[in-house]
Amino acid sequence: MAEATTQNEITRGRPKTRVGIVTSAKMQKTVTVTVKRRASHREYGKIMTLKVKYKAHAEDHDPKKPTLFEGDKVLIAETRPTSKDKRWRVAKVLERATRV
Repeated sequence: MAEATTQNEITRGRPKTRVGIVTSAKMQKTVTVTVKRRASHREYGKIMTLKVKYKAHAEDHDPKKPTLFEGDKVLIAETRPTSKDKRWRVAKVLERATRV
């Protein structure tokens, strides 16, 4: 049985990770993370900034007593589908936003 588990882990590979900024923390156990990346246009070669929003699972997040705030820089990792829209989870908080 131990061999099957190690073989399964080898074929599965590592989950994808992204670094982004929390843009919404109003839901329970869910935050919206915006990931920006720069890519060149295929035909014209101009460098563009592309944005993608991901809904990520944050287990200990509650809007009444938040652990994550808008503007926090987080590392999200790919995971199995948690709900209709959620396929990512918050792996680590890299940088806290400055709060006034």
